[in-house]
Amino acid sequence: MKSRIFLKLFAAALVLIAVSMLMMSVLIQRAWQGMALREVEGSLREKTLMFASRAATAPRDSLQEITKEVARDAGERATVIDSAGKVVADSEAEPARMENHATRPEFMAALHGETATRISQTEGVDFLYQAAPIPGGAVGLAHPLSAIRETNRDVRNDLLKSSALAALVALVLAFIATESIITAFAERIAAGDLSARIEEESGDEIAHVASVLDKTARKLEEGFRSVESSRQTLETLLNSMQEPVIAVAEDGRVLWANRRMERLLPSGIRLGEPLVRSARDPEILRAVQAALENRDIVVARAAKIFSGRIFDLTAAPMPGGGVVAVMHDQTEIERVEKTRRDFIANVSHELRTPLTSIQGYAETVLETERLSDTTREFVDVIRKNAIRMARLTEDLLVLARVESGEQSFRLEPNTPQELLDEALQTFRDIAANRGMELTVMNTSSSTVLVDRDAIHQVLGNLIDNALKYGQGGKKILIGACEVEDGVQFYVRDFGGGISSEHIPRLFERFYRVDKARSRESGGTGLGLAIAKHVVRAHGGTIKAESELNHGSTFYFTLPRDRVAVRA
Repeated sequence: MKSRIFLKLFAAALVLIAVSMLMMSVLIQRAWQGMALREVEGSLREKTLMFASRAATAPRDSLQEITKEVARDAGERATVIDSAGKVVADSEAEPARMENHATRPEFMAALHGETATRISQTEGVDFLYQAAPIPGGAVGLAHPLSAIRETNRDVRNDLLKSSALAALVALVLAFIATESIITAFAERIAAGDLSARIEEESGDEIAHVASVLDKTARKLEEGFRSVESSRQTLETLLNSMQEPVIAVAEDGRVLWANRRMERLLPSGIRLGEPLVRSARDPEILRAVQAALENRDIVVARAAKIFSGRIFDLTAAPMPGGGVVAVMHDQTEIERVEKTRRDFIANVSHELRTPLTSIQGYAETVLETERLSDTTREFVDVIRKNAIRMARLTEDLLVLARVESGEQSFRLEPNTPQELLDEALQTFRDIAANRGMELTVMNTSSSTVLVDRDAIHQVLGNLIDNALKYGQGGKKILIGACEVEDGVQFYVRDFGGGISSEHIPRLFERFYRVDKARSRESGGTGLGLAIAKHVVRAHGGTIKAESELNHGSTFYFTLPRDRVAVRA
């Protein structure tokens, strides 16, 4: 903590020094260089004009000697050219070997009667060129600017030395500020002492910084106390819950668990270690891992975490990362449900034999010709109710087997067209006898892995409902289509429809929208419940959509055959 604060203060001072020195360097260098260049340019112009004055009246054969004298006295390079740009005299080179100067800007202007100046680099050195006209040509002087560059370099070196000295001073000041005020305070805060305070002994800027840090420490302490109080409240609440709760970090390590979870696990909770070392139930591990990876709520059932007990697990991602899992004990509920299913199955099984006998004897009695009309009517009522009760007991047995998982399904690949054609063959004549048309519409080319008889029963129950309650439409559509999660089958009628308040309960046992009509039609109230459990046993979903006076549509979706898809 100490080194970080020291480095930050020192870095801030270095940045300030660097910016200041850079600005000074640019401003001073520009100002001085401009001034020096103007002085050199003015002096060179005067020398060039004096050179032009001497060369204008001198004989041509003496120009070389005059050029060298001017160069020696002025300290510059001197050149004389004629009107065609040919060098007549030069102080440093032999004129005959020099190139034509007619294209040089300063001499071009001089040959037109004007005095001109140019800065250019020759052989790696910057020169200031000045030319002036003379009769029959022009003269020029060249002044090297290396002296100005060397002076600039000296000024820059002086600024760098000053910057280094300033940096050293900043280093000392940063060290003093860190040691005197911030370091001790920061070390106490880092050690967990949130009651640390800084005494304000002066009114300068450093004291103001200390005051701000002191206020920050107070707010931090108050916030920490509030968080700690909330944590203790939450921990008390979770420990008082009857449901086991466990929290897992993003890397799979156990963060926390309430007392109920600790008592539940035989090996106890190992905080800070992977979850697999505390809970070895594969469903718990799978649900937590899926919630960690998908960042979504996952529901599972755990039956191996504690012998003889069944739990429903809900794993939900936490906002800051990780997962919290809550377990609900379903053992007693499962026991009661199993007892209910066994009771229904046993009663239904026991009723089958007497109901068959009643139906058989009633039919035998009806075959007797000596019965009065009243007696025949009573016996026929007995027969019909015996048939209805037999159908009800059969549906109860089927439902109990499907709900308990005892019903075994023989899964085979089938195309939707095959399933729909089979349903059409079974119900086409029945629909025709009731004055209705049964039509198939299939747009699916996938294959589903299903028990053909079970799905035929589902389609049969849905078509039977449509025949009973959709007679006003005179038409029933059955079909299948591709959806994102599989193949969706549907049965649609064009009858009176169902009110929206009934739709959520349509798949409950014995639920009837129109109770009187259902009894008249001979329905048991279990057809949709059986369809729901059969579809769910195949890994699918079922739902209904309806609107009054616009018919009803029942949908169920089955997953595609993965083997057929890969092939």
